[in-house]
Amino acid sequence: MINSNIYQIEPVGVIETPYKEKFSVPRQPGLVPSVSRIRLQGKANCSESIRGIEQFSHVWLLFLFDQNLNAGWKPTVRPPRLGGNERIGVFASRSTFRPNGIGMSAVELKGTEQIGEQFYLLLGGVDLVDQTPIVDIKPYIPYSDSVDNANGGYANERPEPLQQVRFSDQAQQFFRHIKDSDHKRSVIHDVLAQDPRPAYKRKKPDNKEYAVHLFDLNVKFVFNQQIVTVTAIEYF
Repeated sequence: MINSNIYQIEPVGVIETPYKEKFSVPRQPGLVPSVSRIRLQGKANCSESIRGIEQFSHVWLLFLFDQNLNAGWKPTVRPPRLGGNERIGVFASRSTFRPNGIGMSAVELKGTEQIGEQFYLLLGGVDLVDQTPIVDIKPYIPYSDSVDNANGGYANERPEPLQQVRFSDQAQQFFRHIKDSDHKRSVIHDVLAQDPRPAYKRKKPDNKEYAVHLFDLNVKFVFNQQIVTVTAIEYF
């Protein structure tokens, strides 16, 4: 007998991004113009499945918060946009801890790529951890997906960068000897400018040195009021 309340979802691919851990991920799509790609897999890995997709400028990604699936969820959460202190219902948020662990993002489609028998979608402005399972891809349709005069509630305005970002002499020297240094420097700058720390720490003195994994790099940084300084960068 089939249990009609249980469904199985098979990912159509996985995404490859600079963000190796949740701490480094932008809190919404489009905040950091990094370049990422989806590696299609299984029956979806074919030219037929993406035929005609190049005519769209953006796509919706439906994905799994796979790192949180075993952590459970609660009916209320504390969104960072409200300072991490005020509780609201999980369905009034984009919390990663959800009843079914499903997320969605609208991202820029930069094109497609084929390497041997492997097909990819090239994307910009992604907000997903590297290797996140993608369960579906849909074209973004402006006339129906963009609603004039919509109310975004507590997240109605695009967040402005919170921090100035500076690079130490060591970090500056490191960039002179690595591939794609301009792109990597730009992504590091934009991620740190958004302040990846928990929201409750933003208005408190903070002498801690943090580290975040971006690309194949371990980036160390400290905060001093509204300035974040990258103290060191190394391979990990």
